[in-house]
Amino acid sequence: MRRMLILIPLYLLLSVSVSFAAADDGFYESQLDRGIRNSDVYSYLLIQEAGKNNVDTVEILKKTLTYSPDLPAVYFEMSKAVFSFSITGVLDSFNYLLQGVDAYFRNFWWSFTLIESLFLGLMLSFIAAISFTIVIRLFRDLPLISHDIKETGSKVFFLPVLVLLSLMSPLLFMAGILVMLGVYMKATDRIVVILFLVFLIFSPPIFNTVSRFLMASSSGDVRALVQVNEAKGNNYAITVLNKNDDDFARFSYALALKREGYYDDAITTYKRLIEKWPDPRVFINLGDCYVGLNRMDEAVNNYLVAINIKPLPSAYYNLSQVSRELFDFESGDRYFMAAVALDRTAVAKYRETYGRSPNRIVVDESLNFSDLWDYVMGTSKETSSYGISTIPLSLIPAISLVLLACLIISDRKLKYRAYMCRRCSAILCTKCEKHLAWGEMCPRCYRSLVKIEELDVKQRVSRLLSVQAHQKKRRNTMKILTFVLPGSAHIYAGQILHGFILLWIFLFFISVPAINSIFKIDGFSAHTMVNCIAVCVAASVYGAYNLLTRQRISRGWL
Repeated sequence: MRRMLILIPLYLLLSVSVSFAAADDGFYESQLDRGIRNSDVYSYLLIQEAGKNNVDTVEILKKTLTYSPDLPAVYFEMSKAVFSFSITGVLDSFNYLLQGVDAYFRNFWWSFTLIESLFLGLMLSFIAAISFTIVIRLFRDLPLISHDIKETGSKVFFLPVLVLLSLMSPLLFMAGILVMLGVYMKATDRIVVILFLVFLIFSPPIFNTVSRFLMASSSGDVRALVQVNEAKGNNYAITVLNKNDDDFARFSYALALKREGYYDDAITTYKRLIEKWPDPRVFINLGDCYVGLNRMDEAVNNYLVAINIKPLPSAYYNLSQVSRELFDFESGDRYFMAAVALDRTAVAKYRETYGRSPNRIVVDESLNFSDLWDYVMGTSKETSSYGISTIPLSLIPAISLVLLACLIISDRKLKYRAYMCRRCSAILCTKCEKHLAWGEMCPRCYRSLVKIEELDVKQRVSRLLSVQAHQKKRRNTMKILTFVLPGSAHIYAGQILHGFILLWIFLFFISVPAINSIFKIDGFSAHTMVNCIAVCVAASVYGAYNLLTRQRISRGWL
């Protein structure tokens, strides 16, 4: 709550400042003077303005690219704005689309929230697909289960086990029902049961990852750390990170202090950090602090120490800048060429923001993507079950292994099990019918098709009409299921693995936009392009499945 009270005034101040930015050509320069290269909030407002202005849309978006070169949304909007049915329009649109994809690797929150939504989408859609599979097959196989309980009374003891599992966790309850249904599945279809049990076996690390994602999304420390290292702001980091003792947090806190001109405090923080984390980036930023205080000799010493630890282009570049400030142009040229030799692209980016302010004469080092991920995935040490388990998550793998063993043993040792006639759905089993008919048909269907001489014409016709009516009802049920969810008709028809995969794919692409609508960035929606692609794929799967499955049903192939 305290952080929110601090964040809201800062956000309002930023909103007020950007409201004057349209009339102030020096806004961008003033941001660079403070080490801010990405004014994302202002850029989102410009994107909204571009959406309302059909005349100057492209010009507004080009201006937005200047303010936020690492914001994927701008490139995607530009891709839509410049598109036309011409070779140039298509190529320009595709180019901006590729630049938007590349911007994902420069914008941590966009890449983080995308991976978060994909991970959560895979997990939730998998559980949902298993749930729908259980409901459909339970409706279909309940007569088989009832028949087996009547024929073999000992099987009724599995029901209290299901009740016990339901008290432990709904996921274990689902696993128990799947194991019970797995007895009546084909060998290939039991892969679905095994997949869910394997999911439960690895559920502790899976839920731990979910906890880390959700904790990071709501963590003020993470947001402050990312904000300062991606050059989006400093004040929030100064407010939030001042008491965080993590090395990355202290590094980011000192960087924010330096960019805001608090050089002495930044120097103190960096020197304490060096004692336990002597990273070359710390020495480079410490040298930058001395440049801000115009203590060039001490700056040079720190850059040289950084080079001795690990040569970085920023250290050589800063040395060249300081040497030129000291009128040592020969050394400046030598250091500059050394920087170019290490990374020409990085030096070009340094020159793009060059200016006479301390934050632009020399360049700072910041945490890279790998460092940010390490910090983010370490924000949560505890794993939450989110109310889906009354027992410790560590016990779920052991119980799942027991259920897996039960599935394997029951498949090998079970003597009697019910089966359903493929033509009339009559329930029989190896105990009540010793001589099974060919093709898993009941004796009556077998006689009406094969042993024609054993039935008179009237009986045979009556039997065929009865089977035809049953099959028509079955086909109508599958057609209805086809419209409900892709894959459900296959699950109902007994092609469980095939139907489950289709259902999982469809639910995944539907879930991604829904999850993205929950996790917003800076209060604005993100991943619009990803959402559009996901919806298009889901619609394609739904349409293609309906068309092909209805054809298969009409031809009697399903």
